[in-house]
Amino acid sequence: MDSTTVNKFRDSLKTLVEQVVSQHIPLRVTRRNGADFVVMSAEDWERDQETLYVLQNSSLMRQIAESSATHANRTGYTPTQEQLDEIVGV
Repeated sequence: MDSTTVNKFRDSLKTLVEQVVSQHIPLRVTRRNGADFVVMSAEDWERDQETLYVLQNSSLMRQIAESSATHANRTGYTPTQEQLDEIVGV
């Protein structure tokens, strides 16, 4: 994560915000009193919130682990050709 001071952030606000949004790289802004903050795009923030929700949900994590195990062992559900055609829109 890149870092800048609050003064440099204020002076280059438009450019720095555009970089954060277009490059999807959060920016840490440091203040003299030590109370730093992070600037990130709304899209990235929403993605991170979804990830945190999944990671904190033990039921979802268990389903993911079980699915990963059945996939690795090739013992999971295998759709029919008709179902695959419907999924890919053929």
